[in-house]
Amino acid sequence: MKTELGDFIEAAGLLEYDPVAISKIYRGHPKRFLKRLRETLIPISLYFLNLLKDKLLGLLKNSKQKRIRAKEFTDLLVQLGPAFIKAGQALSTRPDIIPPIVLEELAQLQDQLPGFESELAMACIEQDLNAPIEEIFTSLEETPISAASLGQVHKGILKNGVEVAVKVQRPGLREQITLDLYIVRNIASWLNQNIRLIRSDLVALIDELGSRVFEEMDYLNEAKNAEKFAKLHLHNQNIAVPKIFHNATTRRVLTMEWIEGIKLTNIDGVKKLGINPDAMIDIGVNCSLEQLLEHGFFHADPHPGNLLALEDGRLCYLDFGMMSEVSREARTGLIQAVVHLVNRNFEKLSQDFVSLGFLAKNINLEPIIPAFESVFSKALEVGVNQMDFKAVTDDLSGVMYKFPFRVPPYYALIIRSLITLEGIALSVDPKFKILGAAYPYFARRLIEDSDPELRESLKEMIFDGNALQWNRLEDIIASGYSKSQLDLNSIVNDIFNFLFSQHGSLLRQQLAEEIISRLDSLGWYTIKKINEKLPKPLKSNRISLYSQNNDIEETLVIELEPIKQLIKISKTLPGFKKRIVLKQIPRIMLKSETRKIGFKIAQRVTEKGMVRLVKVAAGEP
Repeated sequence: MKTELGDFIEAAGLLEYDPVAISKIYRGHPKRFLKRLRETLIPISLYFLNLLKDKLLGLLKNSKQKRIRAKEFTDLLVQLGPAFIKAGQALSTRPDIIPPIVLEELAQLQDQLPGFESELAMACIEQDLNAPIEEIFTSLEETPISAASLGQVHKGILKNGVEVAVKVQRPGLREQITLDLYIVRNIASWLNQNIRLIRSDLVALIDELGSRVFEEMDYLNEAKNAEKFAKLHLHNQNIAVPKIFHNATTRRVLTMEWIEGIKLTNIDGVKKLGINPDAMIDIGVNCSLEQLLEHGFFHADPHPGNLLALEDGRLCYLDFGMMSEVSREARTGLIQAVVHLVNRNFEKLSQDFVSLGFLAKNINLEPIIPAFESVFSKALEVGVNQMDFKAVTDDLSGVMYKFPFRVPPYYALIIRSLITLEGIALSVDPKFKILGAAYPYFARRLIEDSDPELRESLKEMIFDGNALQWNRLEDIIASGYSKSQLDLNSIVNDIFNFLFSQHGSLLRQQLAEEIISRLDSLGWYTIKKINEKLPKPLKSNRISLYSQNNDIEETLVIELEPIKQLIKISKTLPGFKKRIVLKQIPRIMLKSETRKIGFKIAQRVTEKGMVRLVKVAAGEP
């Protein structure tokens, strides 16, 4: 039966998710509420009765039967409509609530539904744009090119000749979504009160979902997101974002530039454009990490249909309805967690999960630390670059389900985004590892970011107590700057900036001690040589004896161990030349820290020389 636009009016005025207002609307329409409750509750009840029967018969001990029921649950959500599809997508990133095998099935939940009637789509466009179709468009195809749970897309041409994609919202969507959210919220409330095994606040989860769905239903919000995303990535010539046409955009109609491209998963199609699919994946990974760790504003739904390779070599992002933000503190916390993971410091890693909001501050971490060690130790044996992100997150899901974790909404979307991106990348390169691709970005942030907490994390990464671990420093610099087209002068400049920063004090101290020791030995080597050339009456046997076991060859300062290590590390960078380091010498000589080190060296060498002269004069060994 066809649906008319006028049938749906009650929830049309709700522009933001408000559970109190929604409750008032449907309490006043009990027939509609009871009708929809019957439509949803009966199939849900039948599903759980079958699940209970399997449990009583012991069938759920069989992993194959578990998989069948998990797949049935996913299919049921699709049948129940848009709100349930969105709820399933939200649950697919909640290992603290859902068992791992169900998570796997929910992760495959497709946000796709058949399109709705073309005449309703055209009527919605004319109603919202307040003009006949032919006044705005030269042509507009009635058959949609794609359809999802919230709307469908039609191809058209504006009066100025520009090709566009017009997204139109499903008729009555706001009422259907609000009614379903009202039902699901009441079910969640009942479960929270009666099923004590559920630790998470399901009502809060539904409210979070409701807020996000209402944001997605507001195409003006999506338009704003697209323009903000484009502005943040304006510097990146490899990224494209469709232009928004505001004169043909409303809350239910979004008109944007038509983008002709190939889905990243269509490897042959990408290659026909003369583009290396691996290069596209590299652009996507780096852009995602920049979104996550620099801007804190990221695309939370990078599925294959939303990422297109363009003929000019750019990567185009589509659909900005589902975006999320990560605070500066959370971004710093994520990088610190990576440092503690690499250092195998599982005690601090568990504390990171507290600071990031996964665990309550009063939680006992003692049983969680060995669980983390069990999950990560085996994965770390192959190194961070080769860690299987999906396998690790699956194992971690088991820990989160077992212990009282509560996954923050931003983190759930990050995981969904990264797993989706890794899935796309694996279709191009079966050996792709998202953590291996991400680690250089983390390393670069550790080196370059001036955030005091990240400075401390860098120190923690490369120092073992007071001893500098040259292999770790070499690894982090080599990882952070492993790509081509590097600014070597800038990188070497960064290294020396670290040497003369507050956090480079231990390295400067080690360097000064090396120089003091070398100059002291070199001084006595010189005195010995002079003593040997003196006439016999003036020659001192004590100096010869004292210097006998302290001989040293003349060496250059550049061969001192810390300097040798820094040059060795620099040499690992592509295109390195010694002159790049030598160019730093004038700047180094003008540093106040250099003068302080010079004064300290002169003072210590003099003190050691005087002590040794007194010992020689006294005949001490």
